[in-house]
Amino acid sequence: MGKITGFMEYQRLEEAAEAAASRKQHWREFVMHLTDEQAKVQGARCMDCGIPFCNNGCPVNNIIPDFNDLVYRQDWRAALEVLHSTNNFPEFTGRVCPAPCEAACTLNINEAPVGIKSIEHAIIDKGWAEGWVVPQPAAAKTGKKVAVIGSGPAGLACAQQLARVGHEVTVFEKNDRVGGLLRYGIPDFKMEKSHIDRRVAQMRDEGVQFRTGVLVAKGQIDGGVTNWAKEKLDPEQVLKDFDAVVLAGGAEQPRDLPVPGRELKGIHFAMEFLPPQNKVVAGDEVRDQILATGKHVVVIGGGDTGSDCVGTSNRHGAASVTQFELLPQPPVQENKELTWPYWPIKLRTSSSHEEGAARDWSVTTKRFNGDGKGNVKSLTAARVEWKKDPQTGQTKMVEVEGSEFELAADLVLFAMGFVAPVASVLEGFGVDRDPRGNARAVTQGAGSYKTNVDKVFAAGDMRRGQSLVVWAIREGRQCARAVDETLMGTSTLPR
Repeated sequence: MGKITGFMEYQRLEEAAEAAASRKQHWREFVMHLTDEQAKVQGARCMDCGIPFCNNGCPVNNIIPDFNDLVYRQDWRAALEVLHSTNNFPEFTGRVCPAPCEAACTLNINEAPVGIKSIEHAIIDKGWAEGWVVPQPAAAKTGKKVAVIGSGPAGLACAQQLARVGHEVTVFEKNDRVGGLLRYGIPDFKMEKSHIDRRVAQMRDEGVQFRTGVLVAKGQIDGGVTNWAKEKLDPEQVLKDFDAVVLAGGAEQPRDLPVPGRELKGIHFAMEFLPPQNKVVAGDEVRDQILATGKHVVVIGGGDTGSDCVGTSNRHGAASVTQFELLPQPPVQENKELTWPYWPIKLRTSSSHEEGAARDWSVTTKRFNGDGKGNVKSLTAARVEWKKDPQTGQTKMVEVEGSEFELAADLVLFAMGFVAPVASVLEGFGVDRDPRGNARAVTQGAGSYKTNVDKVFAAGDMRRGQSLVVWAIREGRQCARAVDETLMGTSTLPR
């Protein structure tokens, strides 16, 4: 694949990015895709390794060596066809995926891996620019109706696959725009929402119907941090109106931190902070928006959501930004002999961190301190160590004696992950839940993605828990095949 000796001749080239000082002044994307010639050279680095572990490292099983080779040969249209054969939305993954495929790259054993993500980014951007991404309506209709609840990457992928084999698909979204957490969870500086709009337009032309501002649930609405629904639909009515129902909502119940002072003003979940900013960028007026301007911001949680809070706070003009992580600082470089081809635990610095943030590890927050007027003014934290219990063998957190410290905090943002989907949706359909609170549905055998309720399927974060966009796309595609097989007895959709 690529050039036989390319991996020895060429170095990995990272995508160019706007300087941190200037990109903090706007909300646009700031990473530029490779030029045709740069992508050709990067495609040339793909080895004829014999066993492309990258294919399995990628959750959607992208046929990576093939599109690398096609880019090297400058056959861009064929490369796009190969990419689309496994991934409905490479413009999403080419921007926000952490690229587990690159961790699994054979070249990564002792060199910098092939820049697979950057090549994918270049392919899809060129495809849109050249007009090669067009609607693919079904040749014939099946007469079957499918409801997809949730318009995030899982719901969109599932809906597009089902529409392309002739089913009448309606996507229900509780928020005012399509996209789920792609729309209201990822900041615009990482992925502009025009990419979602283009796909929605394509899907409409393929026959998919979208109903926004509609919440499908029963009883009192709980959880759900982005909920601008104007209409409520009874799950029983949906089951009557459709031949199959796919639950593809997100894992939206955030993990809380119930320590003294939690009730103070200025302490918020990350998803109370991020979505309103997306609405402002979209041109909406948002009352009482949470702003970091001039404040000392503390972000609790070291993952991608925490990083997004850092980048957003910097763009607001925060006085300072500090990010805490409960776990120890990971190594700068992983031991590849032990970790390859699996995703390694190592120190990762995001573009938001590069823009300015103090990062601290092995820190637990003990309490929040007020200013006497009900507002948070600081927090008290302590250092922790992780020690193995000699009796149970389990690793436990132990506070370091005398390590308490106080840190100024006018705005505290919880970014510690999500524990489960909103219960009211699953309860409304009577779907059994697993011990983590997710919809119980298997992914293998004849009952793939089926729940305990007849006609009801579950996919994405609602089934597997909080995960990556690329995993959601995989789940949506596989669930679509399961639905198609159930409705038609067989399916031509890929596994």
